[in-house]
Amino acid sequence: MRVVVVGATGNVGTSTVQALAADPRITSILGLARRQADLDIDKAEWAKADVTRDDLAALFRGADVVVHLAWLFQPTRNPWVTWRNNVLGSERVFRAVVDAGVPALVYSSSVGAYSPSDKEHRRDESWPTHGWPEAAYSREKAYVERLLDGVEAEHPGLRAVRLRPGFIFKREAATGQRRLFGGPLVPGSLVRPGLIPVFPDIPDLAFQALHSSDAGEAFRLAVTGEARGAFNVAAEPVIDAAELAGMFGARRVPVPAAGARAALAAAWRLGLVPASPYLFDLVLRAPIMDTARARDELGWTPERSGTSAMREFLEGLREGAGMETPPLAPETSGPLRLRELMTGIGRRP
Repeated sequence: MRVVVVGATGNVGTSTVQALAADPRITSILGLARRQADLDIDKAEWAKADVTRDDLAALFRGADVVVHLAWLFQPTRNPWVTWRNNVLGSERVFRAVVDAGVPALVYSSSVGAYSPSDKEHRRDESWPTHGWPEAAYSREKAYVERLLDGVEAEHPGLRAVRLRPGFIFKREAATGQRRLFGGPLVPGSLVRPGLIPVFPDIPDLAFQALHSSDAGEAFRLAVTGEARGAFNVAAEPVIDAAELAGMFGARRVPVPAAGARAALAAAWRLGLVPASPYLFDLVLRAPIMDTARARDELGWTPERSGTSAMREFLEGLREGAGMETPPLAPETSGPLRLRELMTGIGRRP
């Protein structure tokens, strides 16, 4: 079985390629990314490809499955750039899958595609996927769901799978995620128990996480099985203020959501952080997912808890951990994070 992975060098992509390489049914893997990778993974070869302009069908021909993971999170201050890459780029990926005659497509959607929900009830895959329109990430994920709906309706013979994961972490992705969401001013070495005495207890701050290796396993199962449709993937427990405070050995202090958002919005407007306040809004509104279908029909069960995935990420943050791909390598930040500061925090990709 030959598999093409689009967006193969990031947090989820590297874990997916590793999971596929360990499966004896997979004979070859082509990993595509905007920047050349130099990873030594069994059965994998690498090529540069930009989903917004390159001939993707030529790269997909002969594949049994295409896995679409490519996504651009920055620049948050120029949503046209992310729309062009994430929405128009995904449309080109889907069209190329059809044009190349690939029989199966696996797409990484997100909990962020879901419509707002309270945190008290778990939502299965039938919950509406209209997103939170103020957050570019959410509305783009929701729009791509509609694009995939159209592809499935027009091409019923195509086996299409969409996974909707929670927040995905691993040690090797810590530096890359710090660049995307925290920025160069985050003192990673200080994010440790004992140094943070209090943690904000914000109403509705609750989300689901999973380890990147468990996400990679979910994509492997989607590739090698016969499943179709949508699957929620996340680990237990739900990560809330109590869980986060426990990781730091900190005392919880009640903080109104409006106050926390105002502080983040001010920092974003001043160019101090790359994470948009609209992402904060999304976290507070995203549902808690029911993952029974992934367990029962996909055969997926996470090996690590959401808490352990978060703890590993925090360890990686303190260590400045990374991986030798452009999205994850510490060297991408430049000496003393100078390259991040020179390109503007959240201003340019």
